[in-house]
Parts: sequence; C-alpha cells; structure tokens
Amino acid sequence: DLVLVLRAETSVLYSRLETRGYSEKKLSDNVEAEIMQVILDEAREAYREEIVIELPSNTVEDIESNVARTSAWLQAWRPGAN
Repeated sequence: DLVLVLRAETSVLYSRLETRGYSEKKLSDNVEAEIMQVILDEAREAYREEIVIELPSNTVEDIESNVARTSAWLQAWRPGAN
C-alpha cells in the first residue's frame, strides 16, 4: 500500500554509521548506495511508483516529521480509524 524510503545526505549518513562502529568498507558501501540512490530505485522497480514515497531523514526535525506522517498514514489506512 505504501513504501517509505528514508534518505540522508551522505555526510549525515557517514557520521551516523561511523558512530555505530561500521567498518570502513561498510561505510563506503552504504554511502555509495545512497549517492546512487540504490534503495529508492529498487523500491520504484519493485512497487508501483506512485506508492513509493521518499522522505528526508537528515535532522531530528526530519525524523519527527517522518514519524508523524507515518503515524497519520497508518491511521488513515487502518479500517475504521476515522
């Protein structure tokens, strides 16, 4: 029904993954995948393009907004939610 793809600027992504202790190879692979928008393209290939939503996830405000939007979508989707 809905596919959400969270995107992050490569500098933000690198810092997050470095903080988590990712190896240099894994850091490089993940940043390269983000640059090439691999996950977004795979989602668009696997699902109807109109249900694939790309959301920025760079800041705490972005993340809070994404949680609120996702929650609203879920409530609208659930039978009898209104």
